[in-house]
Order: sequence, then structure tokens, then C-alpha cells
Amino acid sequence: MRVLGVNALFHDPSAALVVDGQVVAAAEEERFSRRKHGKRPVPFAAWELPEQAMRWCLSEAGLRPQDLDAVGYSFDPALAKPAEDMGLDDPWDHLRRVYAESAPGFLTTALPGLDREQVRFVPHHVSHAASAALAAPLDTDERATSVLVLDGRGEQASHLAGRYRGGRLEVLAAQALPDSLGLLYESLTEHLGFLRSSDEFKVMALASYGEPAHLEQLRETIRATGDGGFTAPIPDWSTFAPRRSGGETDWPREYADLACSVQARLEEVLVELARWLHEQTGDRHLTMAGGTALNCVANSRIWRETPFEHVWVQPAAGDAGTALGAALQLSADGGELAEPMTTAALGRQWSDDDLAAWLRRAAVPFTTPEDLAGEVADVLAADGVVAWFDGRSEFGPRALGHRSLMAHPGRAENLERLNDVKGREQFRPVAPMVLAERAAEIFHDGPLPSPYMLFVHRVAPQWRERIPAVVHVDGTARIQTIDDAVTPNVAALLRAFEARTGLPVVVNTSLNTAGRPMVDDPRDALELFGSAPVDVLVVGPHLVRRAEFFGGRR
Repeated sequence: MRVLGVNALFHDPSAALVVDGQVVAAAEEERFSRRKHGKRPVPFAAWELPEQAMRWCLSEAGLRPQDLDAVGYSFDPALAKPAEDMGLDDPWDHLRRVYAESAPGFLTTALPGLDREQVRFVPHHVSHAASAALAAPLDTDERATSVLVLDGRGEQASHLAGRYRGGRLEVLAAQALPDSLGLLYESLTEHLGFLRSSDEFKVMALASYGEPAHLEQLRETIRATGDGGFTAPIPDWSTFAPRRSGGETDWPREYADLACSVQARLEEVLVELARWLHEQTGDRHLTMAGGTALNCVANSRIWRETPFEHVWVQPAAGDAGTALGAALQLSADGGELAEPMTTAALGRQWSDDDLAAWLRRAAVPFTTPEDLAGEVADVLAADGVVAWFDGRSEFGPRALGHRSLMAHPGRAENLERLNDVKGREQFRPVAPMVLAERAAEIFHDGPLPSPYMLFVHRVAPQWRERIPAVVHVDGTARIQTIDDAVTPNVAALLRAFEARTGLPVVVNTSLNTAGRPMVDDPRDALELFGSAPVDVLVVGPHLVRRAEFFGGRR
């Protein structure tokens, strides 16, 4: 089967292609259009399709639209209800249903040759669930796993708890709107002056600077109900702290305390929901998706405090991942269970010769070192900042060694330095890459390996002073373990860096600047290198030094 999955309705439009049970390609529209998140999550934009991502997926496999057996659209308008009937204040929400109903026509226009009868609606939370359960590396009979989905909203719910066996989903609970832990967190994000449905991760980072001063009060209304669901009425946040307009650079303690209180209550409720699910299934494995599953602090508590032996989170857990889930579900419905997902590097790539041609066209001086890892390790050891562009781009919001900014973890000032380079808030942490075989001696209280930066680990006390740039204020780090089989070039770099410094860790943050999508193609990489204070740009096997790039000017 050849199945294209499409996410378009809410935010982070994306496309994914599954052929004969193999995930061939997956990409977010923002990487092509250079619009952060592809579009804003408003009803008036619900008609926009990830046209460039769809076409690229097909071209990557050498397919035409008429070659597809099915197209999965990750929303089923037949299940939707009017916003007012669900208790939502969204007077234009009906446009989403209208546009979703029209999706087959929109798709055939965007992909000439596609038979509109091939378009299938896959419920939003089923798409999320499939993106996790049908992609996870499982070692059980019939690939049985519990699955937990939490986000802002789907057709009429904000949550799904269930179990997959043999590619078939049994839904055990679903929380009806308006109760939504995702919308609760989005509302707080907006109250704190951040961009809603975009900057929720900033709230999670800010929470580490506060105390849960309002936790008891929040427990009175935000709670699990004992039947797999929960209540989550949105409080009047101004009773805790005044609303911020955005753009402020100071962060009084009251805002950190509010963020900490909501984060703590979210974690508690998620742990209760996961425990309830385990009581129903008894499974060893839990798989997770939905935007709330990008909350790596909560994920770690679920791993530590529930009976599940293994917790696996879809790397593209937000709405972008529903394109993959829709394709995986339709493939499973057709009798083809996909192979487990071994990497999130599912996007665009270029050959070494193509990359050299890009650099020559741009008249950029470069070298192709025999020992690239050694030369880059020298730069990092000398406290240089490196832009790293290698292989296929990542699917999802995390930089995983393909589109990364790297620095020395032993210099505490590199946290502020990288936040300045990226133009973002100083309370934001940066993350460590670590060789998989060395991770256990440095990072504790979290699952290992951890290849997708979806959990936090406590940094061993004896290492905190050795790698201060990657230690968050609460003593944790969101790590990525590096495996030779998946990212061999990064593994070689880490070994070369350790040989020079004694540290098997490098600072990793996404290769972008504030408000812009992650770098995807070589032009994006050159634009960033030309405008940000980065010392070296690595493009595949090629190396560009800033001093040479600017003719000696710094």
C-alpha cells in the first residue's frame, strides 16, 4: 500500500508517506514555507494544505498522486460538533468543519491526478494514537501497547486512552470538551504573554524557576475523575498574577510560581490518568502522543511513577505527527503494520556533491576535511559555536543532530551566549547530546536510551560543575543519547570532543533563530550563518569558517 497522510486543520500542517509498511518521508510545511508552525491555528486558515510537504513526500518516493492507494486526512468532520455545544468560545469554529468536509476537493486540486475517492477521514485522536502505537519499537506479541493522547482538542474531545493490539485500537476513555489540559496550558501561555499554541514549552521552562504556590487551589478544580477522564476548567489567571502583554524581559517571581503550580498539577493529573490506564490494560508499554506529550518533565514523572516498564513518545507528538498517524492507521487497516520508527530524520537531504554545488553557487569558501569530526571538535574545544547541517532533516520540533547549534558544555556562560545567538529568553535551557554508552554515569532518573529529547534526567552531582551550560536551574537536563547506528557523524564528533576535553557531552539546540522554523535546506543554513555570530558551519562533509566567509571580518 502507498498511503499519504495529511495534517492541515488546526496547526503545524504536515505530510507523511508510508509505502509497503515503511515510513518513507515526513515533513512539516513550515520547513518549506519558512512560516513558523506553517500557519496560525485560526479557523480562517483551516483550508490551507501542506502543499509543498505533500509534493515533496511523493517526489521522494518517485510517486504520482494517481499512484496512491489512500490519503488519510487527520480529522473527521462527521464527528465534529458546533463549538457552542461543546462549551467552547469560538464563533468561527464552524469554518473548520466546512473546510474539512471540502478537503477531498482541496486535495485533488493540490495534487492533480488524485482520485477524491481515495481520501479517507481519520479521527484526530486516532491519528495521534496511531502515530505513537504503530510507530513505537515494541517487543510484545501482536505489538500490544497502551496509548495515551492529550492535546488541545480534536473533533469533540481533548484526550484518548486506549490499547492497540495487532494494529487495532480499543478506546477505553475519551474526555469530552470543553475540559482540556492542552487548552488549559495554552490559556496560561497566552496569559503570560507568550504565543498561544506555540510557546507552551517556554511555560515549562519558566516553571523551574518558581514554587508551586497555588497547587492546592488548583487541585480543587483540575483533577482526574477516576474513570479515565478529568475536569480542567480554566481559572481566571489574573487572580494569581496580572496578564502580561508580551515582550517584557523581566520575570517577577509571581509568574514563575504560577507556571510552576500549573505544571505541577498537570504532571499529577497525567500520572493519575496513566495509572488508571495501566489498571485497565496491564500492559508493559505505554505510548504517547498529542501536544501535551511534548511536556518532557511530565513524561519523566509518568515513567518514574506509573507501573509501565517502558514509555515511548512520538518525536512529532504535536499535530504534525497526525499526518504520520493517519497514514500508519490506514496502512494497518489495509493489513500492513509498519516497521518500528528508528529515527526522526525523515525530511529532506542532499548529496555531498549537491551541497558543494550550493556552496560554490553562493561563492562561499569551504574545505572538505579528511577528519571533519576532529576539526569541529577543535573548534568546540576552543569555545567556538558550530552550526551543524547533516543528513535528513528532523520530523518534529526537536533538533536531533541533523540541524543543530553546538557549543562547549563546560562553559556556564554558553547558555546565555546561545540564547543571545538565537534571540530568545534567558530562562530557556539548552540540551546535552551524550554518547549512549556514557549516559548512565552522568544522567539519572529517566529512561535510557533517550534518543528524542522527550524526557528530563537528573544530572549527577559530580557532573554538574563539569557541564554547567546544559544543567537547568532545577538540576535536570533534557538529553539526547547518540547512537553510532543512527547518527554516526555526531557520535564521531562526540568522541573527538571527549578526547580533547574529557567530556562526552556537547551542547545541542535547534538550528534556528527566534520566531523562525528550524533550518531545512542549505540556503536556510547559509542565511543563518550569515546573520548570527556562529564560528563554523558544517554542511554535510564540508566546513565553512566564519573568518574566511567574511574575508577576515568578525
